[in-house]
Amino acid sequence: MSNEELERQFQEKIDNEIKIEPRDWMPDAYRNLLIRQISQHAHSETVGMLPEGNWITRAPSLRRKQILLAKVQDEAGHGLYLYSACETLGVDREDTIDDLHSGKAKYSSIFNYPALTWADMGAIGWLVDGAAIMNQIPLSRCSYGPYARSMVRICKEESFHQRQGYEIMTHLANGTPEQKAMAQDALNRFWWPAMMMFGPSDNDSKHSAQSMKWKIKRFTNDELRQQFVDATAPQAELIGLKVPDADLKFNESTGHYEYGEMNWDEFWQVVNGNGPCNKERLDARRKAKEDGMWVREAAAAYAKKQEKKEKRA
Repeated sequence: MSNEELERQFQEKIDNEIKIEPRDWMPDAYRNLLIRQISQHAHSETVGMLPEGNWITRAPSLRRKQILLAKVQDEAGHGLYLYSACETLGVDREDTIDDLHSGKAKYSSIFNYPALTWADMGAIGWLVDGAAIMNQIPLSRCSYGPYARSMVRICKEESFHQRQGYEIMTHLANGTPEQKAMAQDALNRFWWPAMMMFGPSDNDSKHSAQSMKWKIKRFTNDELRQQFVDATAPQAELIGLKVPDADLKFNESTGHYEYGEMNWDEFWQVVNGNGPCNKERLDARRKAKEDGMWVREAAAAYAKKQEKKEKRA
């Protein structure tokens, strides 16, 4: 069968909402686009544990420690699901992780900003995980089966993370003046980076059109960004916080919020490795791999020893 016929049948399956599975024929470009997206998603989950893990010992109560511990554990699990989904495309997990450590592969730009106060744990849960949900719920209908199925559990857990973050912000906003000021400061610092999580504008997005055709994505970057603003702006108003955007206003004729222009220079600086915490985040991930190398080597040696023992038996 010719490549043209294979591609026609492939697109026909996608158009008919039939999932593509690992053993199915797929174009190399489809496979490569998925490897890039899923591995970067996995990297984002593992790097995203770093700013939160730093606050576990400093959480203000035992309840808050327990919740944050559970959240960090969830993020580690998400990374494992996604690395496993990526492996179904024929790549080695260690190779994708090495691509992260070398700077070849990216992760979400939001994790290159520091978490300075306890309120940042609320802002990250509310805004960052809220933005992630906007992006990930459509991914549960992704055309690639393993990726779509991994999203089902991830989205359920991310919704818990979003509610946990909003609860923190609500308590702070209704607390002392100092607590409310801390919550407002966290919102001020994380609002625009959260908006940038959806990627470049549609005009500058290299992969969106093809990704939409193959139904890897269901909405464009700007469509998802608009959904995020429409959902989040009223939540801020409800608890008495102000979104740091002088141009934000509700347009009654469209039913959507209008918002100001983002600092795209800052976005590209962070994406290209020049954000406040880019070096710190990658150094931490490299160190984690190096420090744990002896465990993997010991496990491999033990497995080899057991294999020899079984052969002799």
